[in-house]
Amino acid sequence: MTAVRMVIMADTHLPKRARDLPPQLWAAVESADVVLHAGDWVDVSLLDVLEARSTRLVACWGNNDGRALRDRLPEVARVELGGVRFAVVHETGDAKGREARCSAAYDDVDVLVFGHSHIPWDTVTATGLRLLNPGSPTDRRRQPACTYLTATAVEGALTDVVLHRLPPRS
Repeated sequence: MTAVRMVIMADTHLPKRARDLPPQLWAAVESADVVLHAGDWVDVSLLDVLEARSTRLVACWGNNDGRALRDRLPEVARVELGGVRFAVVHETGDAKGREARCSAAYDDVDVLVFGHSHIPWDTVTATGLRLLNPGSPTDRRRQPACTYLTATAVEGALTDVVLHRLPPRS
């Protein structure tokens, strides 16, 4: 089975939070096999560009995404990559109770990628569901840095999960 290299992002909020994605993230996108985006694009133009510059894109819409994005993207995207079953959704609710709530709602996947909070998250629930939130590459909110994730899926396992901290915008 071939290893699948992924870039995972959410909450890009273009052009409200930034004019473009950081160059480091674009370089990662262009070298990845698949890009996962967990919503809050804000403008459909980023979807067009990300589709053009990605080998493959798996994405959903978020609460700040209007009709144009909702017409093209599902609320929950599902895909199997490297033998790992993923669901990509924007919102999962409050952090309190998240693991149990997500385990019940997504019992048919191995990894749930989500966004909304702009807070990086990487845990494994009691049922074995891995929860990943990449933070935001454009709006750090109360976090020390803007962030995104990379990972590899191979032979049914998710490996090499790395949180990348982006330098401050100039």
